[in-house]
Amino acid sequence: MPLWTCEQCGAQFPEAATPPSACPICEDERQYVNWDGQAWLTRDELAQRHRLVWRDDMGLVGIGLEPSFAIGQRALLVPDRGGCVMWDCVPLATAEAIAHVKSLGGLKAIAISHPHYYGAVADWSAAFGDAPVYLHGDDAQWVTRPYPSIVPWRGDSYRLSDDVLLLRTGGHFAGGTVLHWRGGADGRGALLTGDIAMVAMDRRSVSFMYSYPNYIPLNAAAVRVIARAVEPLGFDRIYGAWWGKNIASGAKPAFDRSVQRYIAAISERG
Repeated sequence: MPLWTCEQCGAQFPEAATPPSACPICEDERQYVNWDGQAWLTRDELAQRHRLVWRDDMGLVGIGLEPSFAIGQRALLVPDRGGCVMWDCVPLATAEAIAHVKSLGGLKAIAISHPHYYGAVADWSAAFGDAPVYLHGDDAQWVTRPYPSIVPWRGDSYRLSDDVLLLRTGGHFAGGTVLHWRGGADGRGALLTGDIAMVAMDRRSVSFMYSYPNYIPLNAAAVRVIARAVEPLGFDRIYGAWWGKNIASGAKPAFDRSVQRYIAAISERG
């Protein structure tokens, strides 16, 4: 029986003779159902219509689908001792892409910022000996294809290695997570945020939303929680959720300025 992928968000669902009746991720107010109605692709159909490509994205290898599919995210490979950590995931795993990742040292782990980027985590994990998939337990209810290697970690932080730290910030989702890569940006540190903190089009600032497509902002208290979680970290670069949406340098003061700007913009005193 086929595996099913939601055409709107890219979440993969278990094998079944027919697709699910609905996608809970898309029916949530942070996402939306396709204007033409819920649509599904089998894994084989997705592979026939799209291909995985990989290229450099400011010093990290990124992997994404062409033509763009679902939310349009790309995964990033963070080099670490014992293999790469895949940050966020894409809705498809192909033999060619898996072979390329193996040539880079393989995957030691997959870490996910929030449910919109769960994608085909089970397929990627299986391809690398059931590599652990770290996602915050506060978001475990959103897993659409359960798999034994999923690790629903708890608490405010989870250290994968000396260089790689997962930090729960909340905000966009209760378990919203960012990744701190201490060795990134030539040792100055890097923060991988997905869209927990969205890199803006000017690539000099970030912003925060509860729902991006439905334009629901975060409140000031939630943004302050994110800011407090990030404050102890040293970083000079931010990698966002899409190709090229990165802040190359000066990222920490840019983040701090962005927090103050955002709070001022939504304040009743503004």
